[in-house]
Amino acid sequence: MMNNIRSYRGLEPNIAPDAYIDPSAVIIGNVEIGAKASIWPTVVVRGDIHRIHIGAETNVQDGSILHVSHDSRFLPGGAPTILHERITVGHQAMLHGCEIHDHCLIGIGARVLDRAVLKPQVMLAAGTLVTPGMQLEGGWLYIGAPAKRGRKLTDSELDYLDYVALHYTDLAVHHRAAIA
Repeated sequence: MMNNIRSYRGLEPNIAPDAYIDPSAVIIGNVEIGAKASIWPTVVVRGDIHRIHIGAETNVQDGSILHVSHDSRFLPGGAPTILHERITVGHQAMLHGCEIHDHCLIGIGARVLDRAVLKPQVMLAAGTLVTPGMQLEGGWLYIGAPAKRGRKLTDSELDYLDYVALHYTDLAVHHRAAIA
């Protein structure tokens, strides 16, 4: 196993053979990365105290951090981080113990905290803070700190959610070839 991809307490990352992991990204422990997903430079995915799942064709962009919460009396059961499919996580986003459903876009520098849930087709503006336990309805743009529902997404924006995810899937193929 490469130095940047490592086990923790006997838990090894499970990475699809066609996923792209940049050599500067760090993947630790109980992490599953799906088909054609991409993890970009300086991303940290630390599944040390709970599990992290990154679904197919999901991209986690440069400098983002994914972590989890452990089981305790303060948070019974803890909180895994679950990213479903075709999600775009913008640069330097932080996702902690949350669940993000298909076709979402997490804006640059956004934060999504413990047990927050984003339903399919949510777009978070850059810098948005989703506080613990928030439930965001699909088809909307959310902005601010704390996140507030802004407006319905346009048809063009809904199309963009898939476009950008597939763009990064294609881009990852070329980056992977460049380091092979």
